[in-house]
Amino acid sequence: MHHVIIPEIDAATVWRDKARGFLAAGVAPSRIIWGDTTSAADLFATEQRTPPQSAITVPRSFVAMANTVVWHNDPERFARLYAFLWRLRDAPHLMADRGDADLAHLRQMEKNVRRCQHKMKAFVRFREISREGANRRSFAAWFEPTHHTVEPTADFFVRRFADMDWRILTPRISAVFEGGQLTIQAGQPKPDLPKDASEELWITYFRNIFNPARVKLQAMQSEMPKKYWKNMPEAAAIPDMIANAPARARAMALAAPSLPPRHMANAQAQLAQCPSAWDGPEATLPAAITACTRCPLHQKATQAVLGEGPLDADLMIVGEQPGDQEDLVGRPFVGPAGQLFDRLAAAVALNRSKAYVTNAVKHFKFQPKGRRRIHQRPNTAEIDHCKWWLEAELAQVKPRLVVAMGATAAQALTGKGTEIMARRGGIETGLSGLPILITLHPSYVLRHPDADGRIAAEALLQQDLQAAAAYLG
Repeated sequence: MHHVIIPEIDAATVWRDKARGFLAAGVAPSRIIWGDTTSAADLFATEQRTPPQSAITVPRSFVAMANTVVWHNDPERFARLYAFLWRLRDAPHLMADRGDADLAHLRQMEKNVRRCQHKMKAFVRFREISREGANRRSFAAWFEPTHHTVEPTADFFVRRFADMDWRILTPRISAVFEGGQLTIQAGQPKPDLPKDASEELWITYFRNIFNPARVKLQAMQSEMPKKYWKNMPEAAAIPDMIANAPARARAMALAAPSLPPRHMANAQAQLAQCPSAWDGPEATLPAAITACTRCPLHQKATQAVLGEGPLDADLMIVGEQPGDQEDLVGRPFVGPAGQLFDRLAAAVALNRSKAYVTNAVKHFKFQPKGRRRIHQRPNTAEIDHCKWWLEAELAQVKPRLVVAMGATAAQALTGKGTEIMARRGGIETGLSGLPILITLHPSYVLRHPDADGRIAAEALLQQDLQAAAAYLG
């Protein structure tokens, strides 16, 4: 049985040398008892010589992990590292196995050490001490780390404070930098350090950067655990700042400027140029629709197709968009779909001349195919752009009932263009607050693939038009 004590100073190098020797000699983990200077002395009274070393290969990722884990405060850290190293001899892929419990535990220990190093870099507070005959300014700090992180973190302070002498004292290990040389020494009791004249300035700065409107106690204590507060001069101001945070936040709100800043004024001016609804004179609405360029559909269409009918109509009929013939003639519902609508409306005594007839989209959307122009359904953006004009027509006519024929009209009027068959025949409240009766579009009837289906769809459309006539009395 091998009994090994790893010293606190230079622990990474000592453990690495011992582990390399045992691994080369084929010493199993069960034959080694590892310990550090915090372990019971009687367990390690007879430390044995490390076996001779030979060349072995270890994954670089393990070496990097081990160089961090050795500074953890867990007494079993050395045994855990060697046991995992022993497994790596025959399975080097284990370093990439996220499901391995031993590796997961070591990775968590590695994370804990790195977090402790981060806290040390953030929360060490130096105080200037006087030294007779010294050529350089000298500082000292007291710190109480969770893990053995003084030695691996000392190089950070050497790089950052190379122009002065300093010492970081802890209960177990101390880092001393004098005359440009770093030494790691044994720990010391907490010294009585003098108060630094710059502390008041630092506390004043800390108070001024404190934002009372963004106080999050759990997040603050997660990043700055209370165990470090006793050695941080600014921490004495934290309870008072937290207690007064609500009052300071209210005072900041009351002291805020009452007038909008320049960029807000510019934003409001731009918003005024883009009203959410058309509000021009009623007489100019047809000309405005004709000149519309709100979406790309105007680029290929022959013209915008305006609604037609009395402006005091009780009934408004809203279709999808102009078809090929409507685009050429400039009137709504004059093609095959319009002719079918006229026939079914007459059958239920619904007089088209007394209704206002329009489309949800004012320009014809199509795909050229030879000499033909194949109808394409408008997309959501095009429907939303054209809703500007449909809402203006609704406000102008103020109908008692709106018949929405097809998915596009339903989407423009109610915000939902799906489940038309399930919704047809029913009356819903539209986005403008008007009653909307949803039905099929005549073009749906004409495009039905079989004769029986066309007859059934035509009967449904006629039934819904009959319901609209009954609603209006």
